Amino acid sequence: MTVKIKKLRENAVVPKRATEFSAGADLYACIDEPVTIAPSGLAKIPTGIAIELPRGDFAAFLFARSGLGVKHGITLSNSVGVVDSDYRGEICVGLCNVSDKPYTIQPNERIAQMVVMPVVLADFIQADELSDTQRGEGGFGSSGRL
Repeated sequence: MTVKIKKLRENAVVPKRATEFSAGADLYACIDEPVTIAPSGLAKIPTGIAIELPRGDFAAFLFARSGLGVKHGITLSNSVGVVDSDYRGEICVGLCNVSDKPYTIQPNERIAQMVVMPVVLADFIQADELSDTQRGEGGFGSSGRL
C-alpha cells in the first residue's frame, strides 16, 4: 500500500519506520523551537505533513511512543488519534504530560507513531430491541478482576 505524504513545511520529516517490521511509522515534531509541556499540561504539536490514504476503508491511527510514555510520562491527550481517509489537513499530535516533571519537545523529535489500518464503514440503524447475550448489560469490571 502506498500513502502519499505532502510536506507542508520545508523542515517537515516524512514518517518512517524505525525498523523493517515496525508497525508504526514515526511522526516528527515540526517546530522551530523547543516546546515545554508542564506537568499535567497539554500541547498540540504540528508534524508539517498531510497524507492521502488510498481508499475510504482505511484510516491512520496515531499512538503514543512507548519510550516517551514509560520514561517521561508523555502520551497522547486523546489516547488514540484518528486520521480519516478524506482528511487532507496537517496532522497534529495532541500530547499530555502525566508526570510530575516538565518535558521539552525538541524540533524534529519523534513524538508519536502512525499505523494505517483497515476500518469497517458500518451503517447504523435505530432498533427498539437488541438480542440477548450471556453478558447482557454487565460492564466496567463485571467479568471479574483476575
